[in-house]
Amino acid sequence: MHVLVLGGTAEARRLAELLTARPDTRVTTSLAGRVAAPRTPPGALRIGGFGGAEGLAGWLRAHAVAAVVDATHPFADTISRNAAHAAALTGVPLLVLRRPGWAAVAGDDWREAGSLAQAAALLPALGRRVFLTTGRMGLAAFANLEELWFLVRSVEPPEGPCPARREVLLDRGPFTLDGERELLRRHRVDVLVTKDSGGAATAPKLTAAREAGLPVVVVRRPPVPDGVPVVTGPEAAARWVGLSGPGRPEFPPG
Repeated sequence: MHVLVLGGTAEARRLAELLTARPDTRVTTSLAGRVAAPRTPPGALRIGGFGGAEGLAGWLRAHAVAAVVDATHPFADTISRNAAHAAALTGVPLLVLRRPGWAAVAGDDWREAGSLAQAAALLPALGRRVFLTTGRMGLAAFANLEELWFLVRSVEPPEGPCPARREVLLDRGPFTLDGERELLRRHRVDVLVTKDSGGAATAPKLTAAREAGLPVVVVRRPPVPDGVPVVTGPEAAARWVGLSGPGRPEFPPG
């Protein structure tokens, strides 16, 4: 059976490893192409968009795809919506693989925001030196905060309008707790902004902020499309694939 994995995450790579080990399964992982040197998974690789939901539906039909796993970044909501629409158009089973989000613990000073714009609106009351870890896209939401200074960390150089007072740090996780502590100290950071990406690779910044008594603005995830089953680990997704091919029963959500 041919499985399409919408990838770009560590969970997607692990799922591709599990599926390519099966003699009866062929895997294609699709990447958006926004990172110049992505970490590539085993199996076939596809780079670039599909042309919306209808384009994805056409690709599924043309390549006889038996199941789709959306293992994209938790904030890649456009492709997630397109995948749900394409699955509805074609009848191809769809699963969402999302790692759990982060949860505040004792000592955390978190402020939730529903969007980058809402996060930006909170900042003037919280500090003047901002560690911004929301990625290279969407920095325009912070561009008008001229009185604030930003340390912008991303894998690739930022795109579009950016805050005028900024330093860009190009780096890719996993990050260490000692490294994050030193970063906050050296740059005299007094507020952290992050998306609720979840996972261990970038979580040390939250511990470092808690230890330093810094406020953290956490941007909430967009919701998963209605009616699509969700699992939180690659192993569960691999089991779902084994049960979702032609003539096989549908794997239950969760």
